[in-house]
Amino acid sequence: MPLALYLLAMAVFAMGTSEFMLAGLLPDIASDLDVTVGTAGTLTSAFAMGMIVGAPLMAVLARNWPARSSLLGFVLVFLASHAMGAATSNFPVLFATRVVAALANAGFLAVAMTTAAALVLPDKRGRALAVLLSGTTVATIAGVPGGAVLGTLLGWRATFWAVAALCLPAAIGVLTGIPARPVEADESEGPTLRAELAQLKSPRLLLVMLLGASVNAATFASFTFLAPVVTDTAGLGELWVSVALVLFGVGSFVGVTAAGRLSDQRPGLVLAVGGPLLLIGWLALALLADKPVALLALVFAQGALSFALGSTLITRVLYEAAGAPTMAGSYATAALNVGAALGPLIAATTLRSTVGDLGPLWTSGLLVTVALLIAFPLRTVVADGRSTEVLQ
Repeated sequence: MPLALYLLAMAVFAMGTSEFMLAGLLPDIASDLDVTVGTAGTLTSAFAMGMIVGAPLMAVLARNWPARSSLLGFVLVFLASHAMGAATSNFPVLFATRVVAALANAGFLAVAMTTAAALVLPDKRGRALAVLLSGTTVATIAGVPGGAVLGTLLGWRATFWAVAALCLPAAIGVLTGIPARPVEADESEGPTLRAELAQLKSPRLLLVMLLGASVNAATFASFTFLAPVVTDTAGLGELWVSVALVLFGVGSFVGVTAAGRLSDQRPGLVLAVGGPLLLIGWLALALLADKPVALLALVFAQGALSFALGSTLITRVLYEAAGAPTMAGSYATAALNVGAALGPLIAATTLRSTVGDLGPLWTSGLLVTVALLIAFPLRTVVADGRSTEVLQ
């Protein structure tokens, strides 16, 4: 894989750390800015919504810019928004910086996905995407726990400054590692915006976007509310929450890496095997969450299966949107973040039900079930790299 892919992954690591780090910082932010924890929690929603809206919007704005200029601009805006957020004492300003950061993140990821696919041979897109998404999985392993520790020792502002600092080497990497492309070449050789948007009429593209969003919704439904399962249901100390999150992150890295070697040539194998296993895993986790050893083992397994299946489906989005070379990444990014936003919202409605803290786990199982029920009868609709059968 080209070095440029790993430089892009470095930026994705910084952005992934920012996206997930608020879970451990909300009480400190609420106290410092004199708002409730619930109000501080809207910062997470602001980021998610910014990602959903920002992916197609930023891709449209940047579609006629050279890839290097677009990526560098998004990284610098992301850096500036975190510096401003770290310096402010006003909650509305902090809220606004999270929206701006999400727009920059979405734009970067949309362009980066398209760029990653263009840097390799057509039959290597899955592996390229796996390298890119490894930045997110490493963020869950190291960035988020590290940010939580830094926030505990030095305050939430230090974590924001640290993310801003991470953007500096990422910006240098983009500037030196991504080849420049003239704007004129993009304008003359590429399809029109209308033609690229018309790709959204493709049933196969819409199907894989829907399945990708469903699997990601299942992932974030449980990931968001994992802490009370660890401390209350399993009866473990708060330190074990970080352990569980790291295990989930390690599993996700393993899953993305493994799927990256299969998602180009054998996506059907990943989906046919990984889908049912993912469903069984969520159900097993809901039933065995009170047993610490089983809980931790299943958290690792679900991280691996969720990201293996999710990254394979997102790779399929890039293949199905091949006729939209500048917008395909935004379609994939939007699908991911629709799931990331809806999953926790659906799961939150179950917390006051009779199943309590286990509600999100059952929700994840239900979401995967729905995805499998949709995918199975339509398995011949989604094309893989060599045939028209995905689950065959």
